[in-house]
Amino acid sequence: MSTTVAHDVRDLGLAADGVRRVEWADRQMPVLALIRERFEAEQPLQGIRVSACLHVTSETANLMRTLRAGGADVVLCASNPLSTQDEVAAALVAEYGVSVFAIKDEDTDTYYSHIDAAADHRPQVTMDDGADVIGVLHRKRRDLLPDILGGTEETTTGVIRLHAMERAGELGFPIVAVNEANTKHLFDNRYGTGQSTIDGILRATNVLLAGRSFVVCGYGWCGRGLADRARGLGSHVIVIEVDPLRALQAVMDGFRVMPIADAAVEGDIFVTATGDKHVIRREHFELMKDGAILANTGHFNVEIEIPALAEMAAEIRTARPMVAQYTMPDGRRLFLLADGRLVNLAAAEGHPAAVMDMSFANQALAAEHVVKLRGTLEPRVYTVPREIDDEVARLKLASLGVEIDTLTPEQVRYLDSWDEGT
Repeated sequence: MSTTVAHDVRDLGLAADGVRRVEWADRQMPVLALIRERFEAEQPLQGIRVSACLHVTSETANLMRTLRAGGADVVLCASNPLSTQDEVAAALVAEYGVSVFAIKDEDTDTYYSHIDAAADHRPQVTMDDGADVIGVLHRKRRDLLPDILGGTEETTTGVIRLHAMERAGELGFPIVAVNEANTKHLFDNRYGTGQSTIDGILRATNVLLAGRSFVVCGYGWCGRGLADRARGLGSHVIVIEVDPLRALQAVMDGFRVMPIADAAVEGDIFVTATGDKHVIRREHFELMKDGAILANTGHFNVEIEIPALAEMAAEIRTARPMVAQYTMPDGRRLFLLADGRLVNLAAAEGHPAAVMDMSFANQALAAEHVVKLRGTLEPRVYTVPREIDDEVARLKLASLGVEIDTLTPEQVRYLDSWDEGT
C-alpha cells in the first residue's frame, strides 16, 4: 500500500484492521462526532499546523479525524513507546491522511526521533499527553516558539511539568490544561483509568483479584477510580498517600490507609498512580512477599524504581507477555508488568471510547479556543473555559438521552440576590 503522507509506522498493510477499530470506537464517541460535523462545516482550524504527541489508539484516531475535518494539518507521534496500536497508526496514514510517527515497542532513540518529527512540522498548535513535544520544543527547538499560538495538555503528569515551567518562567507559549476540565478528570481519570488499569492487569496476568490485597499508591482521581474498581472485584484495598486531605478522603471512603513500608509486607498487587518518582523503592522490594505483582498506571515508568529492582535480582526472565519475573537471591519472585509503563495501554487498549469521547471533545474545542484567541493569551497554563466544559457535558447527556431541568426566572433572581431569606 502506498501513500504520499510522511510516516514511520510498523506496516501499512495493517490499515484495514485499524479502520475497523477506529469505526468501532467512533460508534461510542457521539460528542466528538458532533464536533467533527461542525468543524467540517466551519473549518475553524483551516491551515493550522498541529503537532500531537498522544497515545496512538482508535480513540485518538477519531480526534485526529476531527482536527483534519476542521482544516488542520496534523502530525501525530506516540506519547509512550508501548501505547501505540500499530493497525490504528497504519489506518491513520493510509485511510485518513494523517502523518503518523509511532511504532509499538519502539526503542528510546526511535521514540525521540518521532517527537523530533512532530517538532519538524513547525507547529502552530501543540497537543500533548505528558508534555514531551513541549519539552523538546523548549529544550532543542526554541526557534519555533514564537510561531506557536498555544497548546493543550491531556494528563496530570504533563500539567505538573507545565506548572513547574510556568513557575520557573520557562514556558514559551500558552497551554490549556485539558486534564483540569471537569468533563475530563472526573470521568477519564476516574472511570477510565479505574477500568482500563484493571483490564491491563487481568490481560497480563489472568490473576483473581477477589480476596487479594490490592495496594493503590496515590488517591487522586486516577487512584480513586482504581481503588473503587479493585474493591468492586473483591480486593482488600490499601491506599498510600502523602497528602493528608486525600488520605483522609480515602479513610472516609472506607479504605485502609498506611505508609508504603507497611503495605509492602501485606500487598499482593501494587499499582502506582502518583505522577512522581520512585514511589516503590528498593527498601520496599526487600519487604514484599513471594509472588507480588507490580504495575504502574502513571504516565512515566519512573514510579517504580526499576533499576534497583534489576540490581537486586539474581535472575530476570519473561514469565509471560508483558510480565517480567525478578527472582531475588532469597528465592522470592516479584513480577513487573509492562516494564513499569502504563499498564492499561501497554497490556490492554487504554480507556473505553465512551469516556475518551469527553476528553477528546475537550481537546478539539480547546484547540479551537487557542486559535480563536491567537495573540491574546499569555505564556502560562490556562484552565479549560467553563463554557467548553458545560458544552461537553450537555452534548454527552444528550447523546445518552438524559434530560435535566433548567432554572426558572424566579430561581435565577433568587440565586443572584442577597436580601431574600428567613
